[in-house]
Amino acid sequence: MQENKVTCILCPRGCTIEKKEQGGTFEFAGFGCKRGLEWAKVEFTNPKRILTTTVHVKSGEIEFVPVRTNLPIPKEKIFEAISILKGIEVLAPVEIGSVIVKNILDTGADVIATRKVGKKDSSDD
Repeated sequence: MQENKVTCILCPRGCTIEKKEQGGTFEFAGFGCKRGLEWAKVEFTNPKRILTTTVHVKSGEIEFVPVRTNLPIPKEKIFEAISILKGIEVLAPVEIGSVIVKNILDTGADVIATRKVGKKDSSDD
């Protein structure tokens, strides 16, 4: 019998949810609500995360713009997505909510800017 545990992150209670697997069937224990149970099922079968990082900005007031995915993406694709974003440079100005990469890695999630970056004043050169 294999046993796994996760700590639920949906509320401050932080329930420790256990998944017990025996012969292809699963049993969950320790959840305090249905939301926690559903979250744990996803966390054990297909964990997803919101990706947050930065992307280089050309001719911007600042060198990098913070970005995030608008939807959670599979956890196993996080590092591949970061590698893609590492090679991207956007041209200033950048608006909040601007799509930097549409449908990254065919996940259905767009990478969007979370800060406005103005164009560098030419007198700053």
